[in-house]
Amino acid sequence: QVQLVESGGGLVQAGGSLRLSCAASGRTFSSYTVAWFRRTPGKEREFVAAISYGGTITYYADSVKGRSTISRDNAKNMLYLRMNSVKPEDTAVYYCAALGLPRSSVGAQTPGAYLYWGQGTQVTVSS
Repeated sequence: QVQLVESGGGLVQAGGSLRLSCAASGRTFSSYTVAWFRRTPGKEREFVAAISYGGTITYYADSVKGRSTISRDNAKNMLYLRMNSVKPEDTAVYYCAALGLPRSSVGAQTPGAYLYWGQGTQVTVSS
């Protein structure tokens, strides 16, 4: 089991920045590819960014590429997402997730590949 708890959500003005954090506990965090997803009402869960278990490979959705950075601190069991130049369309509940298989990045952009999920943190971007 991997337990995940997100923090850092809230109200942000368009054009500003946000930084989300995800604290992990349980099984060895450093063995798992982890990611951020987001969901808005009436829509499917959307991939945002992922980082491989070793931290050497990152993946980004086109919608956030170039203005977002995913990072992890395996010593602290922490995952982060920094997003700049936020837009109203970034408004969503953001979830961190850990892949179902350790030491793998297969399906890193696919929600179904993730077994462990946090409860989510609301981000609202005001225009």
